[in-house]
Amino acid sequence: MLYYSLIFLVVALIAALFGFGGIASASAGIAQILFVIFVVLFLGTLIMQLVRR
Repeated sequence: MLYYSLIFLVVALIAALFGFGGIASASAGIAQILFVIFVVLFLGTLIMQLVRR
């Protein structure tokens, strides 16, 4: 999932470089959402591993 957020971030940066504002903001928004989901799942997994020990 982190891979996909990085891909959308790169797409957003390239689109912003060429002046496509709508595509850049949409890709950046998707990248942010995927990154937040990744962080939440990572922290949940980390906490579950600490509780099991």
